[in-house]
Amino acid sequence: MDISTLLARSGPVPTRGTLIGVGQFGRTLLMQSRRIALLDLRVLCDLNIDRMTAYALSAGLGEDDIVATGSRQRALAALEAGQTVLTDDPELAVSLPADVVVEATGNAEAGARNVEAAIGQGRHVCLVSKETDSVAGPILARRAAAAGVVLSQVDGDQPSLLLGLLSRARALGLKVAGAGKSSEHDFVWSPSMGRVRAQGLEHSAPFPEDLWASDIPLPDLVARRADALSAIPQRTPPDFCEMCLVANASGLRPDRPEMIAAIARPLELPDLFRGAEYGGAFTAGGTLDIFNCLRRDDEISAAGGVFAVLETPDADTGELFRAKGIPVSRDARHVLVYNPTHLLGVEAPMSIMVPHRLGLSTGAQRARPVCDVAMRADRDFAPGERLADLGHHHRIEGISPLLTDYAPLGDAAAVPYFLAIEARLARPVRAGAMITCGDIELPAGRLLELRREQDATEAWT
Repeated sequence: MDISTLLARSGPVPTRGTLIGVGQFGRTLLMQSRRIALLDLRVLCDLNIDRMTAYALSAGLGEDDIVATGSRQRALAALEAGQTVLTDDPELAVSLPADVVVEATGNAEAGARNVEAAIGQGRHVCLVSKETDSVAGPILARRAAAAGVVLSQVDGDQPSLLLGLLSRARALGLKVAGAGKSSEHDFVWSPSMGRVRAQGLEHSAPFPEDLWASDIPLPDLVARRADALSAIPQRTPPDFCEMCLVANASGLRPDRPEMIAAIARPLELPDLFRGAEYGGAFTAGGTLDIFNCLRRDDEISAAGGVFAVLETPDADTGELFRAKGIPVSRDARHVLVYNPTHLLGVEAPMSIMVPHRLGLSTGAQRARPVCDVAMRADRDFAPGERLADLGHHHRIEGISPLLTDYAPLGDAAAVPYFLAIEARLARPVRAGAMITCGDIELPAGRLLELRREQDATEAWT
């Protein structure tokens, strides 16, 4: 039975959705929802009313179809009349009739408040704001379950898509050697120019052809590529944040806190992302990591895609896969399965309808604290300095992300990355040191309170 038939069997009444945070992701979701009969997305909330109005009009709504208001009475009347409500008040948005609230603000503190309010209203929640999820996602999921509703990540973003790959592999009895995602930007090599460009940067030195393909062991080749292209950033906070969510849902962990973040061709992944006993880069199998897709300028992108490297049932089956054109390792012991795209809000509607209509999550089925996104200082910091969000992928100047084992908050414990953004340093931090809770002035708010509740919770399963 296909999923559309299964959803339709739950009845003809559409799932009513509320969207909080109408940015790039929200706009694509709004556009796609207009094409889906079983989804009625008619409550939109964003601090930028003008931008939200423009998005609503671009989605095909007329000016008479939308009502911008901060009044509950006016909003209810508009919904009754079949209009779409626009508001900048998240408390109002969450209180209006809906089956599912989509939290897509991208703000960790606001996300915590909005999710908690939605659960309190008995709404299912699709949590797009991975910043909130990485700090307090497990306790919010537990709160939701206790209230009889579902908290889900969303298809259209990498954690849910990767968990789908892992779930299918495990259901088939296939052992996971490595899994992860590609960074958002490919490393594109132009052989004719001898240059590599990524993230709008072009490496000035020639990229030697022997770093494209070589007979030397892949871990050594990857190390040489990283050195040759060190001027181009190879690790970003969102990649670590997304892998944190996958760790909490799957139990997989990174091989090292900084992850390898290999500059690698997709066809190399089955040989590279597996245990050292096979010549791979990991100490052992079952490891999370990311890679920066290295490709020629005439090859298809893998930017933002997800993958898993799986053990083949046997070498003969691996060779059969190879004959079918499926990427396998040189020894045919491991095979690559991957989804090279994430379609943002265009594929998110499934994650909104499934919790309401089937009572299931398209992301984590059960989350527990496994990993944290931590911070390492790349330079000396002085007391009073602010860990300022530079706005591009939540990057903080002078800070590198790490993926560490989960630890309760404490003076000597690493502070979670998205709990510390915009916080001020309470004492000096030397270059190379992990930034701890005691190093900063912890910002008061619901996110901090929820994290402390999560830390105090026992018997995670």
